[in-house]
Amino acid sequence: MSFEPIGAIAVVIGLFCLLFGRESVVIAFVVFCNLGSAAALLLGGANVQPAHLFLVFLMIATLFHRNISTQVLSSFRLPEPGFWLLCLTLYGVASSYILPRLFAGQTYIVPLGTSSHLITSDGVVPLGPVSSNFTQPIYLIGDLVCFSIITAFGSSKNGIETLAKALILYAAANICFGIIDVLTAATGTQEALQFIRNAQYTFHDEESVGSMRRIIGAWPEASAFAGMTLGGCGFTGMLWLCGRKPLVTGPLALISLLFVILSTSSTGLVGAAVLIPMLYTIALLRCSTRRQDRFSAWLVVAGPLVACVLVLLAFSVGGVAERVYDYVDTLVLSKAETSSGVQRSAWNAYAWRNFIDSSGLGVGLGTNRTSSFPLAVLSNVGIPGAVFYVLFLASVFGFRRGAPRTYASDIRAAGRVACLSLLPGSLIAGPTVDQGLIFYIFAATACAYPARHPVGRIGVSATPIEPAAVAIRSRLAEPARHSAQNVSLGT
Repeated sequence: MSFEPIGAIAVVIGLFCLLFGRESVVIAFVVFCNLGSAAALLLGGANVQPAHLFLVFLMIATLFHRNISTQVLSSFRLPEPGFWLLCLTLYGVASSYILPRLFAGQTYIVPLGTSSHLITSDGVVPLGPVSSNFTQPIYLIGDLVCFSIITAFGSSKNGIETLAKALILYAAANICFGIIDVLTAATGTQEALQFIRNAQYTFHDEESVGSMRRIIGAWPEASAFAGMTLGGCGFTGMLWLCGRKPLVTGPLALISLLFVILSTSSTGLVGAAVLIPMLYTIALLRCSTRRQDRFSAWLVVAGPLVACVLVLLAFSVGGVAERVYDYVDTLVLSKAETSSGVQRSAWNAYAWRNFIDSSGLGVGLGTNRTSSFPLAVLSNVGIPGAVFYVLFLASVFGFRRGAPRTYASDIRAAGRVACLSLLPGSLIAGPTVDQGLIFYIFAATACAYPARHPVGRIGVSATPIEPAAVAIRSRLAEPARHSAQNVSLGT
């Protein structure tokens, strides 16, 4: 085991945040989710990221509070989203141990971790236990813990507003890491970022598309950076449409979208092609003459005009349209013909074969690698896991809680949009069942229901007894007031 400097920094920050309260711990935890290329601990071939290490501080800060721990348990009730995620986690953990041994040798897999078998020239091995059968269940358990705690924390007015601040800071920090990545690459000082690029991954920090260097920020590759940036863009963009903190959320959404386009990631471009029409459709539905909806109205009117101007400029300036087409063709249209595209297609073909050969049960969580999240679910945890995950998503997006057009409702809507922003990247290039902590933070924000705690402070909630107690006290005080008035009048 190796305890890395970034891990020591996370521990120190965690201890300080515990002194300042739960809100500080939650904000730091969300911001730490940016460090996807860092390892706080190295356990053999396993990487423990700073955010996963910070889960310990999040649990200490929240679960010892009675109301939050009660809400955590309530999040596992049927038909809450946490119940279906719990079912997925239990089946995933069981499958990671049982299925690779039950179906051992019956099919070939592209191993996600190290295997005891020798890898063939095609990069596959006979099915059997691999090292990631241990790490992936831990990640999924971490996702479950994160989702349940954030859902419980957001079940108060102050809690969900703190989540909004934390996710806005997450988007801002992600942009900062993108800028630092560009500057260090331009000045040849990439070594300054090695302390947050210490995980045992394959890094793609020196790749380029044509004359453009790929931007990875604090992530191992451009597709991961673009995917996570889309989440921040969706969250801040939705808050801007709702007129919430527009001077902050608007610029953050615009800069995030710019970084997605410049990241040279096909995942990012496809995700942006989904996110932009989605935000415009939401703006159409929200458009009105009310002050709160003025930004939605502005986008509805100005969006098509800006798009037309950009298209006209592209065709009027010589060579711009051709360069744009070549850029999109390289990243999206001809992606399947590249060596990377051919390799990912082969991974997906083996994943589908694994699903068929395991009779629909899967080969076990963390056993094989894919390049598509649906195939990762089907090949790892089979039909049972896929059903649990679909029910989880349906419960996250299906319920509309609380009064509409309130700040809490807008934050929940922003969480749903952010989740939807992350899904295209997973559909295209998701290698595992684990979608990352930030996805489950967005999902938990979408499910948080602060209306159950009318008073803004966690742990204090209004009850039906309080109004009655106030009325009784006022009735008892009436004779005393009348007596005082009689004395003052001399009667």
